[in-house]
Amino acid sequence: MKMLINVPETVVADALRGMAAAHPELTVDVENRVVVRRDAPVAGKVALVSGGGSGHEPLHAGFVGPGMLSAACPGEVFTSPVPDQMVRAAAAVDSGAGVLFVVKNYTGDVLNFEMAAELAEDEGIQVTQVVVDDDVAVSDSTFTAGRRGTGATLFVEKIAGAAADEGAPLERVASVARQVNGSSRSFGVALSAVTTPAKGSPTFDLPSGELELGIGIHGEPGRERRPMMTSGEIADFAVDAVLEDLRPDGPVLALVNGMGATPLLELYGFNAEVQRVLTERGVPVARTLVGNYVTSLDMAGCSVTLCQVDEELLRLWDAPVETPSLRWGR
Repeated sequence: MKMLINVPETVVADALRGMAAAHPELTVDVENRVVVRRDAPVAGKVALVSGGGSGHEPLHAGFVGPGMLSAACPGEVFTSPVPDQMVRAAAAVDSGAGVLFVVKNYTGDVLNFEMAAELAEDEGIQVTQVVVDDDVAVSDSTFTAGRRGTGATLFVEKIAGAAADEGAPLERVASVARQVNGSSRSFGVALSAVTTPAKGSPTFDLPSGELELGIGIHGEPGRERRPMMTSGEIADFAVDAVLEDLRPDGPVLALVNGMGATPLLELYGFNAEVQRVLTERGVPVARTLVGNYVTSLDMAGCSVTLCQVDEELLRLWDAPVETPSLRWGR
């Protein structure tokens, strides 16, 4: 497989050096693997810290900035960051108002963030954690006890980040984050396998004429494999899987997300089908975001995330944000 890299061992460090050069509004500690908004800590503001394995860009470092995350901790590719990174990030952004850890539900992430929270508390930093577990495809999959954390992570980080920027206290910011997670569901589809730099070849076998329904963002198994389907058929299956579990009785935010190798031409076409299904099911859509936001390196495919919103959550979603990969209203 051809990759735009030097050697697999330096992929993450090289990417962080490039991010630092492109975004002077961020402080990027390449050696310690921590990305911080340059104006942190912000006096009186609750700080949001998240992180996870690299390979899901722009999640999480691409969402550091006003209106969203205060800091992010990138691990090795598809590997959890270590507690020292998280503690370092928390110390860099804590203003005394406390820190919220946003954690995707993968065993390594959960254990390491829990350990980091204990270490940070020992240093006098108040920490609360929220675990994101929105994937309805399967439960207890590879790397996970319970449901996987996927696209709803973006909704949690954006909406809770807006609450923090408005000066909400830590308990309120955490409550908003939990409300968003509880109101969100996701379902992903793979059209091709993912290739990691270390392996240099696909990590699982997916024949060219097949797709996998319910895939995870690391290439974990889904619900079933089927012969290739049309965009409309995939939308019917994915949206119905989300709605069967979410059962919204009001408007939703919709994220139509690419897995890394799917072009916007296809994603916008897929979004048209997602909107069709939601209209047919009587689900009003308040806002839609389309693009590659929670990815899996070079995997071709897509995911759908829906979050039921009330007026307050929608207001927080619309609030200004200025990060490398998500920005509006400023």
